[in-house]
Amino acid sequence: MVEQNVTSRPGRGGRQRILAAAMTLFETHGINATSMEEVASTAPVSKRTLYIHFPSKDDLVVAYLRHVVEAGLTMESVLDRQDRTPRERLLELFTVPDNGTGLIRGCPFVDAAAEFPDPDSPAHAYARQQKQRFTQRIAALLSELGAAQPDILAEQLAILADGAASRAMVLNDPTCGQHARAAATALLDAATA
Repeated sequence: MVEQNVTSRPGRGGRQRILAAAMTLFETHGINATSMEEVASTAPVSKRTLYIHFPSKDDLVVAYLRHVVEAGLTMESVLDRQDRTPRERLLELFTVPDNGTGLIRGCPFVDAAAEFPDPDSPAHAYARQQKQRFTQRIAALLSELGAAQPDILAEQLAILADGAASRAMVLNDPTCGQHARAAATALLDAATA
């Protein structure tokens, strides 16, 4: 969760306050259920300030998704851990994180793509780009492991990770990750035998 500093002087850090407010509201209520007026009120900034920084909701959603990536708040961030082997990093994708609220949140990219179904919309296109990048990063780790057909296995593991995250969110059940991890382990064992 991003810290919000709503006590800042007006005009100072408006963009950061807007992103912090959007993150909280999008994660709590969903993207489409959150209006730009709610974001401005929560930030707090004027609607004019909001629209100067983010001329459209699509712009705000893409900025939110970029922030999530840059802050390491995605399941993909475990792939960067240098204190784990490539295999451990891949299997860590199936650990459903506890955000401390009792509610399990799914993948923000899947959420954005679902709420912006037009594949040409900026939010959907950015979500697609991140999902493709995710699969490429998995394939690179699989190549390090010497896995047979790393691109195909990467797609399978990405589908498992996305499915586990979505199912865990829908059921509010972190054990979904354990079941997907067992399947991923079997796939890894077969590909690296």
